[in-house]
Amino acid sequence: MSVIGIDFGNDGCYIAVARQGGIETIANDYSLRTTPSFVAFGEKNRVLGVAAKNQMTTNMKNTVHCFKRLLGRHYRDPKIQSEIQTLSYRTVELPDRGTGIVVRYLNEEQTFTPVQVTAMLFTKLKLTAEQALGIKVNDVVIGVPVYFTDAERRAMLDAAVTAGLNVLRLLNETTATALCYGIYKQDLPAPEEKPRNVVFVDCGAASLQVSVVAFNKGKLKMLATSSDHNLGGRDFDRLMAQHFANDFKSRYKIDATSNPRAWVRLCSEVEKLKKQMSANSTDLPINIECFMDDKDVTGKLNRTAMEEMGAHLLKRVEHTLQQCLSDSNLKLDDISSVEVVGGSTRIPAIKHLIEKVFKKAPSTTLNQDEAVARGCALQCAMLSPAFKVREFSITDVQPYSIQLVWQDESGQEADMEVFPKNHQVPFSKMLTFFRREPFTLQAQYMSPATFPDPIIGHYTIENVGPGPEGESQKVKVKVRINLHGLFTVASASLTEKKETIEEPPETMETEEKTDKAPANDGPNGTQEAPSENQTPPEEGTQQENENVEKKGKKCLKTVELPVKEVVKAHNATQLNNLVEREAQMVQADKLENERINAKNAVEEYVYEIRGKIHEELEQFISEADRDKLSLQLEDTENWLYEEGEDCKKQIYLDKLAELKKQGEPIKTRKRERETLPRAFESLSGTIQLARKAVDQFKQGEEKYNHLDAAQVEKVEKAVVEKQDWIDKHLGLVSSTALHADLPITASQVMSEKGSFDALVIPIMNKPKPKPKVEEPPPADKEAGKKQEGEQTNGPKLDEEQQQQQSPNNPSEPMDVD
Repeated sequence: MSVIGIDFGNDGCYIAVARQGGIETIANDYSLRTTPSFVAFGEKNRVLGVAAKNQMTTNMKNTVHCFKRLLGRHYRDPKIQSEIQTLSYRTVELPDRGTGIVVRYLNEEQTFTPVQVTAMLFTKLKLTAEQALGIKVNDVVIGVPVYFTDAERRAMLDAAVTAGLNVLRLLNETTATALCYGIYKQDLPAPEEKPRNVVFVDCGAASLQVSVVAFNKGKLKMLATSSDHNLGGRDFDRLMAQHFANDFKSRYKIDATSNPRAWVRLCSEVEKLKKQMSANSTDLPINIECFMDDKDVTGKLNRTAMEEMGAHLLKRVEHTLQQCLSDSNLKLDDISSVEVVGGSTRIPAIKHLIEKVFKKAPSTTLNQDEAVARGCALQCAMLSPAFKVREFSITDVQPYSIQLVWQDESGQEADMEVFPKNHQVPFSKMLTFFRREPFTLQAQYMSPATFPDPIIGHYTIENVGPGPEGESQKVKVKVRINLHGLFTVASASLTEKKETIEEPPETMETEEKTDKAPANDGPNGTQEAPSENQTPPEEGTQQENENVEKKGKKCLKTVELPVKEVVKAHNATQLNNLVEREAQMVQADKLENERINAKNAVEEYVYEIRGKIHEELEQFISEADRDKLSLQLEDTENWLYEEGEDCKKQIYLDKLAELKKQGEPIKTRKRERETLPRAFESLSGTIQLARKAVDQFKQGEEKYNHLDAAQVEKVEKAVVEKQDWIDKHLGLVSSTALHADLPITASQVMSEKGSFDALVIPIMNKPKPKPKVEEPPPADKEAGKKQEGEQTNGPKLDEEQQQQQSPNNPSEPMDVD
C-alpha cells in the first residue's frame, strides 16, 4: 500500500510517495518529475499536464493555466480582476458570484469552474501515481499556501473529492517544508531544552511564503508566518518581457503586447533567460525566430539591469521577511539557520536580501523543488494506519485573526476575537451564551487581506428556548479550526434543569459475596437450580429497593442542539453532480484515446509494411503481390488523411485487420524460414541420440542390459519413421519458393519432436533395477556393529574391499555405474 503527497503549484505539480523504502518523487508519462498545471480542451477530449502546456501556443484560448489563484474567490475580487488580465482564456461571472472559465469543448462552448478544472488536474496526478505504483491511490495529503482562506481551502477539498481522492489533511506548504527538514534531523535538542529556531523562505512561481519554526526532538512548532500572495518568479518574467516588448517596438516596429501568441513565446524565452542569469552576470542574448510579422528578433539583458527593473519587487520581499521576523518575537541570535526552497529563491538578489535580513547565509539543504511534496507524503504516512513512521508532533498556526459576530438579546451587534493571528491549530474552544431563542453566529476574518469578502460562514444554533421560568438558558458552543485549517462550529449543547426522583444505588453482588454464599451443590458436585420456593437474588434486591423512601432532586441534563451552517462550499448534491460530470469526461477521454490509438495503429502498420516489403521482406512476396499490396497501403494512407480522419474505433480496427490479412502472411513466411531449420535440427538431434542408444543395445552395452528387446525394437522403428518423415519434408521445403507458403511449420516439427520424445525417453531412460539386499541374521547384527565401530577408527575401505573383509555379509557385490 502507498500514500502520496501532492504539491499543487501555480505553474507545476510534484507527486511524492511514501513507501517502505522511504520517500520518492514520481515521474510522469514524459519521464519528468514535474507535471505542468495546465488543462487544455479539444473537439474530442481533454489534454492534461505536459501535453497541454506543449500546445499552449496553438490552442491558447482553450488552454487553462494559473487557475489555482481563481479557487474560492469572487469574480469581482480585485485579486481576480488583476489575475484575469494576464490570462489567455475567457472568464465570466457566474450566478453565485464565482469565476467561470469559458472554453470550446466537444464542439460547443462550455463553462467550467476553477474547482472543476483543478479536479481535472488532480485526476491526471492520480492516474500518474497509479501507473507508477501499480496500485489504486486514494489517501493523499495536499499542500496549500499558508495564506489560503477558508473558502479557498474548501474549494481545494471539493476539487480533490471530485477527482476521487480522500484528503487526509490540507497541509500548509510552510509546514510541509519544515516537516521534511526536521524529521530526518538526529541532532535536535531534547524537549526540555531550548528549541532550534529555523527560518524557511519559499518563493515559487507566483507567491512568497516565510515561516519561523521551533524544533525539538520529535516535534516542530510553527512560531510565525508571513506571505505575499502575488510576488513570485513570474513577476520578474513579466518585467523582463515588458522590457523586451518595448525594445522590439522601438527597433522592429512590432508590439508583442498586442499579439497573445507572441507574448506567450516571449514570456517563455525570458523565463529561460532568467534562469541563466542565476549563474551568469554578463550580458545574455535572447533570439526568437519568426516572432511577429515574419520578423526575427534579438536582444540582450544582464542580471544588474534585471534587478534594477525589479527593485520594487525586491522591497516587497524584504518587507515580508522583516514581517515574519517581527511576528516571531525572536532576535537574530535566536535563529539557527535559514533554509530556502522554491524555484525563485535561486535569484541571487533574493538570496542577498535573505542574508541581509537574517544575517545568515541561506542554506539549500532541502530539495528546492520537491520539499513540499515530500513533506506532504510524510504527513500522509503518519496519518495512514498502514504505515509506521517515527513519532513527530506538528503544531501549525492560523495566519489570520478570526472573530465571531452575533446579535445579543437586546438586538445590538456583539463580536469576539476567537482565534488571533498565529494561533495554534488544530484547536478547539468552548464558548458560553445565555439565550432564550435560536441565534446565528457569523465567523469572519479581521484582516483586510481577505478583501472584499471576509465572511467565512453563518452558523445558526437551533432548538433554543426559554427555561421553565422564562429565563435564559446556558448554551455551550464548541468552535474549532481543524486539520485542514477550516473554521467549524463542531457542536452546540443546552444545559437544562430537571427535577428527577433519586433512586438509591442498586445492590450489586460482588465476587466476595458469591464466595461466602452457601453452595447449592448436588451429589456430583454440580450446581443445582433453585427450587420454586427460593427467591432469586435479583428479585430479593428489587423488593428491598421498593421499600426505600424516594427522594426528589434537581439534576442538569445536556441536550445536543442542531447547527445549521452556511459556508462557501458545494453541498452534497452539487458535489455528486461534479463527481458524475468528471467521471463522464474521464470515460470520454478514455474512449477518444482508444480511438486515436486504433487510428495510429493503422498508420504505423502502413509505414512498417511499406518499408519492409522492399527490404527485408522483399524475397518473401511475389512481384505481383508486392504491387497489389503497395497500392492497398497507398489507398489506406490517403483514406486516413481524408475521409478516414475522424472515424469510429471499430472502423480503424477493421481496416487494420484488412491490412494484416495481406501483410502478416509475408512476415510469417520470413519467420518460418528462420525458425524451421532450427526445429528440424532439434528433431534430428533427438533421432541421432535414439539411434545411438539402439546401436549400443545391440552391441550388448551393459547399461542397457535391463531393457526389453521388444521395446527397443519399437524405438528403432520410430527412428526410421521419423527420419523418413524428415527427409520427405526437407525435400518439400527445399522445392518451395521463398514467396510461397511452406508445406510445414516449425510448430508442427516441434510437435513431431514432442511425440517422438514421449515414446523414446521413457524406454531408453528406464531405470536399472536395484538388486535385493537380504537382512542379516540376528546373530550377525552385533558382529556387524562391532566391525563397523572398528572400521570407523581405522582406515576407510572402498566398497569392494569391504565386501571381501565381510564374510558374514550375505549380499553379493554390486556394480556401481
